[in-house]
Amino acid sequence: MTITCFIKYEIDPYQKDAFEEYARNWNEAIPRCGADLIGYYAPHEGSATLAYGVYNIENLAAYEAYRARLMADPLGQANYEFSREKRFIRREDRTFLRLVTGTKGGMVK
Repeated sequence: MTITCFIKYEIDPYQKDAFEEYARNWNEAIPRCGADLIGYYAPHEGSATLAYGVYNIENLAAYEAYRARLMADPLGQANYEFSREKRFIRREDRTFLRLVTGTKGGMVK
């Protein structure tokens, strides 16, 4: 069963460009390390501080292996360091959900 990781970020609204650079950097590293990246979403209208990252992974065991690969990946390491250095992420929360209905309303097993 595939699960989806939703990462909810609270970001500094004056550093949205830094968050967008951070998000673009994951386009290469996340798939290379084993997750199916759906995308990163930056504020556009409404809240200026909420952003999201979304990707699919096979299960929680696969997630643990993926995280280890991401931490060892040169681009992953550089991107983590970039976020620590610039301090544009104020808070980061991960939630793992499973799909129960498809886009056309059908049930997913």
